[in-house]
Amino acid sequence: MRFTKMHGCGNDYVYLDAFEETLPKDLAGLARRISDRHTGVGGDGMIVLAPPTPAARKKGAQARMRMFNADGSQSEMCGNGIRCLAKLAHDHGRIEGRQQVIETGAGLLTVDLVIKRGSVVGASVLMGRPRLEPAAVPVKHPGPGPRLPLTLRVGGHTCKLLAVGMGNPHAVCFVEDPDHYPVTEVGPLIEHDEAFPRRTNVEFVCRLADEKGLPVLRQRTWERGSGETLACGTGSCATVVAAILTKKIEGREAIVRLSGGDLRIAWPADDQSVRMTGPAVTVFTGTWDA
Repeated sequence: MRFTKMHGCGNDYVYLDAFEETLPKDLAGLARRISDRHTGVGGDGMIVLAPPTPAARKKGAQARMRMFNADGSQSEMCGNGIRCLAKLAHDHGRIEGRQQVIETGAGLLTVDLVIKRGSVVGASVLMGRPRLEPAAVPVKHPGPGPRLPLTLRVGGHTCKLLAVGMGNPHAVCFVEDPDHYPVTEVGPLIEHDEAFPRRTNVEFVCRLADEKGLPVLRQRTWERGSGETLACGTGSCATVVAAILTKKIEGREAIVRLSGGDLRIAWPADDQSVRMTGPAVTVFTGTWDA
């Protein structure tokens, strides 16, 4: 079975092309084995490029994204993952043209490829409108939105969070210095807190000095089912939404500085989609004995 190892800002996944490969039924088990960094290919999880479902095809979808975390749990979406999936679809000839419509667990998303010298180097994705009602995040909260502040005391730390849904759940926590914050201690406690019925991704964020006329937000992410990762695309979208709602930044666009690189995130208006722009990189290809 052929695979492709790819990453977006260091958020790395093993990609399988179900257009040409017959995949095993136990995809969760395969994800755990192939994602293992000691005995497998290694990655934050596994993503499958597949034909769209008939219902999604009727609505214009050209391909489907199925995402599995490193622990085998299935997730609705991955911002860095969908950029790489779009590159894979282009490179394998599954979709022609610069614009793609991808079916995901968070709905149909439009991806515009960034092509330089004939090669896809990144993509810009319309990530949809943020979900700010409690049931849509989901989070147990008296509500209603559009701001969902939540204070949790976990492991001796008091965390003031803003709950944001980007097709998957996020809890954004503004701290003084994410690089010296106990992310690996506090992150899993918030992920599994009873306030989040489907668990949650957690972003630890602070504001840095502006660059290129845009505010810069430093973010570390604890990802649901994978642990700390070098980047999180949906998390970066949630972070900028939270920063706008809490007036941590002026304007409606920012650079999010992740451990693996930068993403550019814009939320033009409350009733519009969040746009994420960033790189997509192929690392290597290989064969896995299924």
